[in-house]
Amino acid sequence: MVEHYRRGPYSISTDPALLDPAAVHRYLTTSYWAQGIPLELVERSLRGSLCFGLYGSEGQVGLARVITDETTFAYLCDVYVLPEHQGRGLGRWLMECVMGSPRLQGLRRWMLVTRDAHGLYQHLGFGPPANPAGIMEIVQPGLYLRRDSA
Repeated sequence: MVEHYRRGPYSISTDPALLDPAAVHRYLTTSYWAQGIPLELVERSLRGSLCFGLYGSEGQVGLARVITDETTFAYLCDVYVLPEHQGRGLGRWLMECVMGSPRLQGLRRWMLVTRDAHGLYQHLGFGPPANPAGIMEIVQPGLYLRRDSA
């Protein structure tokens, strides 16, 4: 089921055919969380996720990627709106579309990691983990940059 939303000159769609992997790569490669990520990994990640592309008249201007089984769990990642389109409520609208998606209702757990966008997510119900001691992770900062130099 493909979802489409429109607001003024902007649209949001879950249609994978509309995604512009090169545009997503241009943004992610300079982000703090995926700096230096190779294009082929971006393409693969888009194929394996439920993606909400944000589009303006010039093409893709934002993204929210959800890794999910669409039944019990969703991990929200790679959320961005290009700087020249910020300040118009697009990030909030993008997240409202994600959280309201019929495909993502009734999930037992949502997770995300952010360094500086807590305010965007708190109004949607996200907060610190109830049991942080129960969460474990493997983190490899700079992984994509090390691959370039190898």
